[in-house]
Amino acid sequence: MSTPPGRSPQDTAAFDALAGADAVRALLAVCSSRAWAEQVGARRPYGSAEALHAAADEALAVLTEADMDAALAGHPRIGERNVTAAASRREQAGMAAASDETRAALAEGNARYEQRFGHAYLVCAAGRSADELLAVLRERLGNTPDEERRRLRVELAAINRLRLTRMLEGSSS
Repeated sequence: MSTPPGRSPQDTAAFDALAGADAVRALLAVCSSRAWAEQVGARRPYGSAEALHAAADEALAVLTEADMDAALAGHPRIGERNVTAAASRREQAGMAAASDETRAALAEGNARYEQRFGHAYLVCAAGRSADELLAVLRERLGNTPDEERRRLRVELAAINRLRLTRMLEGSSS
């Protein structure tokens, strides 16, 4: 869907006007952490995308590790062929041209990452090629667990911002 005439893509009026449960439902499509969605939804009205993004970042910064695990659960592994969520398919579009060799290396890297850190590899994949995603994965395998948990928040914040922008633009595909 496109932005209606007369509305800026950064206009939060429609989101701000949603009933509480509807706002939380919309936010859960952005990030699967209920704690995050409830915190962001409760702070409405925003009036601007910048205010919404700031609140989203603040809510993410205070999530517990269990809430972060809930957020991670909403993201498929990088390179999986059976990605069903439209947002994830769009964000991982760079995987479409991946060679079988790159896909195999990503699968092996994902397994090593999960064994090392105890959760799926999360990266803001939008606009990145499969080879770039593999290079980032390999680099991050050298992180300490604490470094990687901090990096997860940075990557999740970037993904959330992209998805919030799409939400405000009225695009659900």
